[in-house]
Amino acid sequence: MAAAPNLSRPPDLESSSTSDQSVIHRSIYRSLRVAENERKRNEAEEPFVVALKYFTDVAEGTPVQGNDEVERHLLLVEKMAHSKGLSAEAISIMLEFAMSLRMGSGLCVRVLKCLIPAALVPQEAVVRALVWLCVGKIPISTQVLFIKWVLTVFDMIDAKDQIRAIYGFIFSFVTQENLCPYICHLLYLLTRKECVRLFRVRKLLELQSKLGKQPFLLHLLSLYKVFCPELVTLSLPSRMRAGFRNHNSLWKSALIAVQKNNGAQVASGISLILEIKDGVRSRKRKRHHMQVPALTPAFPVQVQNVLAPGKKVVPLAHLHTFPQLLENLHLIELPAQMGSLLGSNLALQYLDCVQDESAFLRLNFWLGHALHEELMFCAAGGGSQSLEEAVQFLDRLLSTQCFLQEGFSSTEAFLYKFLSVWDGALLRPQILDLLSSIPVVPSSCISRLLFEPLMQLFFTSTLFFKCGLMECLNTMLLKWLIWHSVYALQDGLDISLNSHASINMTLSGFMDSVMELVRFVGRLATLGLQLEGCDSLFLSFVLDFYETVCDMFIKYGLPLVVMPPVGVFYPALFALDPISVDRLAHIMNRYKMNLTSAKKQEKQTEQAFHISRQTYLEFNHYLVVMVNCLWNSKMFEPGTTMALREELLTRSKVPQCWSSFDFIHHPAFFSYAVYFHRKSWPGSKDMDLNSIKSSKTWGWYLEYLFTQGFQGLREFIQSNIRLCPPACGDEDLGEL
Repeated sequence: MAAAPNLSRPPDLESSSTSDQSVIHRSIYRSLRVAENERKRNEAEEPFVVALKYFTDVAEGTPVQGNDEVERHLLLVEKMAHSKGLSAEAISIMLEFAMSLRMGSGLCVRVLKCLIPAALVPQEAVVRALVWLCVGKIPISTQVLFIKWVLTVFDMIDAKDQIRAIYGFIFSFVTQENLCPYICHLLYLLTRKECVRLFRVRKLLELQSKLGKQPFLLHLLSLYKVFCPELVTLSLPSRMRAGFRNHNSLWKSALIAVQKNNGAQVASGISLILEIKDGVRSRKRKRHHMQVPALTPAFPVQVQNVLAPGKKVVPLAHLHTFPQLLENLHLIELPAQMGSLLGSNLALQYLDCVQDESAFLRLNFWLGHALHEELMFCAAGGGSQSLEEAVQFLDRLLSTQCFLQEGFSSTEAFLYKFLSVWDGALLRPQILDLLSSIPVVPSSCISRLLFEPLMQLFFTSTLFFKCGLMECLNTMLLKWLIWHSVYALQDGLDISLNSHASINMTLSGFMDSVMELVRFVGRLATLGLQLEGCDSLFLSFVLDFYETVCDMFIKYGLPLVVMPPVGVFYPALFALDPISVDRLAHIMNRYKMNLTSAKKQEKQTEQAFHISRQTYLEFNHYLVVMVNCLWNSKMFEPGTTMALREELLTRSKVPQCWSSFDFIHHPAFFSYAVYFHRKSWPGSKDMDLNSIKSSKTWGWYLEYLFTQGFQGLREFIQSNIRLCPPACGDEDLGEL
């Protein structure tokens, strides 16, 4: 009885043993199921393996017509390619079969269209296929299709070293006109600094002279110029279409379907091309690129000694004072990242002193990437941090452009794109400041690039945006005129408005652009005054603009005079504030001085640019209106420039309406006339303002107005009116 307990197991041990056995049985059954599924899958894929073996061993010259076997195997390959994609081994086999033309070019095209990789593309297969191009049997259309396929799967190729090793072989195909656009695209992806050689630059320039300024040639040359600016002396256009054309449409949808089916098995590189980048990654990149990099040397000192033995170079990062910069001006080595120049005043002084074209090109390249790739959509999914970084970055860029007294071509290209998607509120101060610094835009495209997007923003914006835009356009015009006066050549035929831009135009072309800008602002000002009820603040910014316009001939030597439209002149003349009327008088007096100077020059020299007769007529019309309004009290009378029918004047019930806008009754000066009358006749109970028009009192009243700071009125009256009381009625207007 005592030994019985030793012969029996405890209950917990017995249950544990049973559980272990069940786990073992389940694992055995699972292994059997996995093995069975693997066997079934292998059996299902066995026809595909047979198909690949067929295309590996098929003899050259095997007929295609009536060959059911090749059709059956090819259908299996196509089905596998569009469902799961082809493995690297399958890609190698099918690509070798297609490019060798063992069964003709027709089957080659069909195979190329179904080369949908499941994960990676072997580099060796691509190299062998490229070598087949020199055999001469492959039709040119099939060669184009193959290069398109390479461009599509470029990021899925497992390595690029062997392809770059045959860079010269690939470059030799640029001479074929049909292949040239696609070969240039492939070379653009493969190019490294060591690939840039003088003979290749010459070949591309030779092709450009033959084919014209094609975008694919310009983009490849621009990349060559980034790596070796001393070899590419060609002046490239500042505005080019970004990137190459998209050739992925043939395989794109199939690649997306395979990616969805295989999930994570597809290479991550292709997902960056075919799918929209997620917001988190985008914000991380923005925060990285919106910061100006630190000023660091391109190479350590030890590496410099190896690369250039015996040649002394001084990294720009090692200089700290301006005297050090001057001592080593021709020995300076540019930093590794050109964006770091924006954060160093000494580096900007180097750019300003040396005028290094390669440095400006590299800086433009970096800046264009930062603006287009990072800033264009900085608000999409970003928070206050990304917006703050964008503000700091743009402020730094504005400070740089202000220091250099010129803008960057990449900034200009960014603005043209950004204006089409801008809401007028995001980064408004910075965008308007950048917009005011763009160089002269040719008149043929200024409407499409600037006027159309700005017009849409103007009509849908607030009063403060309208005022800011008017100030921006005024600054833009002022800088254009200063550039003209500085960079115009002595012969007056050609001008270069930016020493680092490729914009060259004739003087007449420059005048056309200025004329278009002034007329556009005139339309904006007219409509804006109507929309905002002749607001005094907006009118002030409009008059600022025309203070620049009225002096274009005398101050900036531009033989062009453009009068303000009636939608600007009359609101300023009938404004309720005296400052606007005074500024209008100053502007009209400056117009007279410019037109008089132009008329004298026109008589002295036969080759002078002639001001149109219509401009003189417009000025004389405005001059007569102002004198009749402010001085003669002859508004609306028959025979004047603003005559109204007598019945309309009667219906207005305004006594002596013809004198309602003179210096006494004008709403802007009425309070001054009342104050002057009270001071002149302190004991008078009746206020007869017309008594101010007596010959003795009138002069005192004018002097009183002049002491209130209305110098524009003083200039206008002294220049255009004989100083006598308005009652005389025989004023000398001095018309032109």
